[in-house]
This record gives sequence, C-alpha cells and structure tokens, in this order.
Amino acid sequence: MTLIFAFGVALLLSLFLTPVTAYFARKYKFVDDPKIHRHPAILHKKIIPRAGGIPVYLALLISSLFFIPLSPKIIGIYLGGLILVCVGIIDDRHDLGKSVKLLSQIVSALIVVFFGVGIAFITNPLSFILTMPGAEVIRLDTIRIVFNFFGEHSILILADLFAVLWIVWVINMVNFSSGVDGQMPGIVLITLLVLFIASLRFGATDPSQLVVSKLAAAGIGATLGFLFFNFYPARIFPGDSGSYFLGYLVAVIAILSGAKVGTAILVMAVPLVDGVFTVIRRITMKKSPFLGDRSHLQHKLLDLGLTQRQVALFYWGLCAILGAVALSLNSRGKSFALLVIAVIILGGLLWLNSNLPQKGQK
Repeated sequence: MTLIFAFGVALLLSLFLTPVTAYFARKYKFVDDPKIHRHPAILHKKIIPRAGGIPVYLALLISSLFFIPLSPKIIGIYLGGLILVCVGIIDDRHDLGKSVKLLSQIVSALIVVFFGVGIAFITNPLSFILTMPGAEVIRLDTIRIVFNFFGEHSILILADLFAVLWIVWVINMVNFSSGVDGQMPGIVLITLLVLFIASLRFGATDPSQLVVSKLAAAGIGATLGFLFFNFYPARIFPGDSGSYFLGYLVAVIAILSGAKVGTAILVMAVPLVDGVFTVIRRITMKKSPFLGDRSHLQHKLLDLGLTQRQVALFYWGLCAILGAVALSLNSRGKSFALLVIAVIILGGLLWLNSNLPQKGQK
C-alpha cells in the first residue's frame, strides 16, 4: 500500500508543481527561446519554459520523505540530485560551459558514492561465451583502502570508480535522448517501471529492496506527472535540470536494485547506443563530443517523415519491448540480447547517417 501512496503523492505533486514551475520559469526568463538559443537540433518555434527538474525533484523528495526512512544512502541521493538540479537551473538561465556541467555530474556522483551507493559486482558481458564456474560476475570490491575517520571506513577503488563512471555516463546518455517532446521522460518512466518490478522480485527476501521499490515508485509518479505537460506540444521542457536529475535517478536506482545495470542498459539500449555512436562520430570528425547536431536517431526519424509524437512513441515502444525482454531473461541472456540489439541499432544508425545527410548538408 505504501508503494501506491509513494507513487500517488509524487504524481499529484508533480501535476501541481509542473504548471506552477512553468509559470514562474516563463516569468523570470528560465526559457528556451529559439531566436536566441540557436541550437541545430531545436524543433520548437516559440518560447518554452525550462526548469523541469524542479517539479520532478520536489515531487520525488517530498513523497520520499513521507514514505522512506532517512539513511546515509537516501540522504546522499537527495544531495547529489540537488546539485544537479541547481546547476541545471542556472544553466537554463545562463547557459553554463560544458566543463562546469560535467564537473557537477562528477561531484553529484562522488557524493552519492561517498554516502554508500556503490557497485560491488557486475555481470560479465562475455558470460554467454564463458562457461567456467564464477565467470558470470566480475567482482569490483576486491581492492579497498581502509581508514579511520570517526570510525572505520573503506574505499572500494574499482567499485566506487565504476559507480561514478556509470552515473555520469547515464546522466549524459539520458540527456542526449531529449530529442523530441516527451521522448526522454517516457524513456525514463519505462526504465524506472522495469527497475521497480525487478526490485519487487527480491523484496520478500531483502528488506532493503522495499526502500528501492518506494524510491522507484515515487520516481515513476514524479516523471509521469511531468510527462503530461512535456508530451507534444510541450508546455515545459525538462532542461538540463530535468534530464540530468532523471538520468541520475535511473543510474542510482539501477545500482540500488541489486546492481541491475544490465537491465537498465538493455531497456535504454536504443538511446544509449545512439549516444555512444554520437560521441564516437563527433570525436572521429574532430568535433567536441558535447557539440550538438541533428544526427541523433530521433532527428533521422523526423527526416524520414515521422512526427514528434510518433518518434516519442517509437522510443517508448522499443523501451517497453526491451524492458519485457530484460525482465524475462537471466544475466547471460541479457548480455547476448544486448549484443544483438546493439549490432542492429548500430547498423541502422550507420545506414541512416549514410543515406540521410545531416539537415543543411548537401
């Protein structure tokens, strides 16, 4: 019952706070003006308020405070998320440099890891090839530094480093998926729903998973409430505050739900592979990996004639299908499925980029 309440309270708060945020964002110029913000990937023609991270974060925070007991990990999640939302809001108004935003992502990841959120092991991506005992997982908690600071503490070198890299990577990949109205929140919503179901499977044997389920339920409610106002035609954009926080939330919940990193990767395979392909393509072209363009998959689909709603629904549908696959497969099956999906997506991206030149090019 508390899961339903956590979801319901977050949903109602998000439905209330999102239009309020949109009103004040427009009033105080936290907006995306296509006449000023000349980004090659911009699709809208009128001024749209940003700062979408505010209602999502507050809805999650308030709902969680009611239904989730405070612990070092939960406090760390709140603090790390707050940093991302604050920096994102400033960027929504003043367009901060890429290095500043990347630094904020690293700091938020370091904070949540410092408060105890880490990855002790990952599934071996080659486990479907290797059949030897113990090949299913790769332990990351074998190298540690122990120190005394008001009690004994330890730093798990590989585990903490991987957790930081994972969080920062997911934040940026989710941000890359903010292509058309409703696309990114819908992807996050489905991913959180899959992670919620995955955490419920272990709730009976592991009480800590109930906390994860509540956090995921609150995240689902907060995201769904925001999505009502972000689906085409959008009345508010998530901005960096929204996309950074939602990416951060997915990354952290994937860790807390029993290191379901593979599950999250498989559900978000399309935007994640597209993001990796985009970064590699930009680097090979001797451009900044953070430099925006119109070569993402969503832009190619628009060039094929799909509407913004159809593109968003296309992404949602693929994520939902991959989510069902992720929930039905074991770790070895997920690794194999991810490899197959990645090859298919990369092949499609290469074909689209070869046959549909970037808009404005001959």
